[in-house]
Amino acid sequence: MKFLKILVLALLVAAFAAPASAADIELAKKSTINEILKRGELRVGFDAGYPPFEMTDKNGNFIGFDIDLGKELAKAMGVKYVPVNTDFDGMIPSLLADKFDIIISGMTLTQERNLKVGFTDPYIIMGQTVLVNAKHKGTVASYKDLNDPKFIVVSRMGTTGEEATKRFLPKATYKSFEKEVDCVVEVLNGRADAFVYDLPVNEVFQRQQGQDKTYLLAEPFTFEPMAIGVKQGDPDFMNFLNNFLRQLKNDGRYERMYDKWLRSDAWQEQVQ
Repeated sequence: MKFLKILVLALLVAAFAAPASAADIELAKKSTINEILKRGELRVGFDAGYPPFEMTDKNGNFIGFDIDLGKELAKAMGVKYVPVNTDFDGMIPSLLADKFDIIISGMTLTQERNLKVGFTDPYIIMGQTVLVNAKHKGTVASYKDLNDPKFIVVSRMGTTGEEATKRFLPKATYKSFEKEVDCVVEVLNGRADAFVYDLPVNEVFQRQQGQDKTYLLAEPFTFEPMAIGVKQGDPDFMNFLNNFLRQLKNDGRYERMYDKWLRSDAWQEQVQ
């Protein structure tokens, strides 16, 4: 009798395990990995207006930290790297519409975005900072000082810079623009008092155009992990990407990329 019970239990376990295994196999067959390998191309979505992560050099080539990251990923997969320059506002809809395979575009992993797409482990941690018109030196020493209707604060629409401005500076007069450079021009010309945006971007603008016209409040006041975005429901691709990032960060390549794009200004000669 005891043997019979054990046999029945074993058969029940096998019955439930078989469909699960078949489902796993079918899921694996549908992975984006197979599509990329079959096509021989990795299509990467990004917005080329985000230095030093993605930008266009004097010869019209795409360069930057994220561009190098995408190329390293394509190399690891043994396929061709195909850049797909896309407006940031349409990045997630374009991924879901299969315009490209992944997003590597300095995209912050937020809970709102995570409801629409999957994200890898973060490959870099950033935060929001403030580029301030020089006329406020001595009076605006913190982002909190800008929380007043008399201050015009700008950021790029659809970004975490915009979200941070609305959340932390609800009393400020807020204006949004389609590109980062438009925001900076507003501050440089005195039509806006401050630009809220990611640290590396504000550092670049301060070095390139700020001089005595602006100053940077460089201490980030938000926590923003940047990650690679993919379609949901693809555990095999997610597993591959996370293992790729782990390898990249521990074999010296990541450090070289970080030095090249975030610790050095040499790349600016390619875009000026």
